Amino acid sequence: QVQLVQSGGGLVQAGGSLRLSCVASRGTFSSYAMGWFRQAPGKERELVTAIDWSGGSTVYADSVKGRFAISRDNAKNTVYLQMNSLKPEDTAVYYCAVRRSYLGYSGRSSDYGSWGQGTQVTVSS
Repeated sequence: QVQLVQSGGGLVQAGGSLRLSCVASRGTFSSYAMGWFRQAPGKERELVTAIDWSGGSTVYADSVKGRFAISRDNAKNTVYLQMNSLKPEDTAVYYCAVRRSYLGYSGRSSDYGSWGQGTQVTVSS
């Protein structure tokens, strides 16, 4: 099973930027779709963005469109989440995840098999 390790995140003022990284420390996810999810206190985990195995197709939650960008480097077994123009409502724990099968990306967390450890992102107003 793929093991994912996240880095990045932290505290930033509204309007600022952060970049999250997710690398496979064991195994590879180059043939699988990847997703970034987030979970705020008292809320359900939600899909932020996802990318297909090639990087040629992406999807974004309406709340982050135009501000966030997902990308991947399969040679480095790494997926990135660039977050710009951050807002206080973006505050959450962010998780990367790898799709269970060779199908395309999905918005359902149950369709993802391996998860990163989670990274706190806090945006102050």
